[in-house]
Amino acid sequence: MKSRSKRSKALNFVLIIGVMSFFADFTYEGARGIVGPYLAILGAGAFTIAFVTGFGEFVGYAWRIISGNLSDKTGKFWPIMIFGYVVQMASVPLLALAGNWQMAAILIVLERFGRATRNPPRDVMLSHAAKEMGYGWAFGVHEALDQFGALFGPLVAAGIYAWRGDYKLTFAMMIIPALTMLLLLAVARFTYPHPEELDDTPPNVNTRGLPRVFWIYLTSAVLAAAGFADYPFMAYHFQMVHSVSSADIPIFYAIVMGVSGAGSLLFGRLFDRYGIIILIPLTILSAFIAPLVFLGGFWVVLIGIILWGLGTGVHESIIPAAVALMVPVQRRASAYGLFTGAYGIFWFLGSLLIGALYGLSIQAVIVFSMIVELSALPLFLLVKKHNF
Repeated sequence: MKSRSKRSKALNFVLIIGVMSFFADFTYEGARGIVGPYLAILGAGAFTIAFVTGFGEFVGYAWRIISGNLSDKTGKFWPIMIFGYVVQMASVPLLALAGNWQMAAILIVLERFGRATRNPPRDVMLSHAAKEMGYGWAFGVHEALDQFGALFGPLVAAGIYAWRGDYKLTFAMMIIPALTMLLLLAVARFTYPHPEELDDTPPNVNTRGLPRVFWIYLTSAVLAAAGFADYPFMAYHFQMVHSVSSADIPIFYAIVMGVSGAGSLLFGRLFDRYGIIILIPLTILSAFIAPLVFLGGFWVVLIGIILWGLGTGVHESIIPAAVALMVPVQRRASAYGLFTGAYGIFWFLGSLLIGALYGLSIQAVIVFSMIVELSALPLFLLVKKHNF
């Protein structure tokens, strides 16, 4: 009876955090799908857009190293997470007030900073609940709710833009889901003040540093990240070559997020059953994203970005699930911060190189992306040998 009660509490905690993430993603993904064209309207060029969005991702991941360490050292998981969410939710509607691309760029980076601040402590709290449910399933359910928010946000943004043709109004309307999210955050804080009580895993006091398999896994993941173009940059390409219309760009992004959410549920279950090996076929598919997206017409591009969304969604759900199994409980926040921080740094560096190569040759972008994606495969196989 006690075990069933704990499992029920764990599920409820995952669900309330998932619904919070639904509204958070509704807010910032609704905006993210249109920031590329918005920056272009404000006067930014191709390399500037690639730099701003890439640097935003860099901050959105690199800062997690500090946030994760701070969470482990202080144990203040809730306060750190709340601060991050407040910064993130405030940044999106303020884009409506940006008068130039420089101000918009600052807000875009601030939004990523807020996300970086709240993610490591949130993932640690989710990992406590995941002990009762299965790590893949718990993170998969959370990621599915997260991505379904990312589905509806861009759809609403597309509807507002189609209605009024006004990017600023679209950003301003995002204040509604942002405030809803913050209200749910307050409810979660007072309903589950000590989520660590859901996890009875004893700390490993004899462990120093992080295990070797963690570093192998980290190396494979950063290689996969370096080959991913960011969606705002892809949206810029669609607009420049007219492969996808301006009205369809946020709709495409919504479709991608829906596929990503469904994939998180499926692959979360598969991870609990088969382990890390499921990343092998996904990595092979990811290698074909660049040629489909940068060379294809409307329908080929759609296939490419669906693969892109599936790949990013699976990484967002399986990565924290696997890390929780690799590291001792008292090092989880630091491990999450370090792992996703390095992931973002390489995504940023890859985005910069993709932006530079784009000005020279689209073929060079494709070759670079495919090589770095496929180079992650041997390392994922090494992780598999450690029984993950």
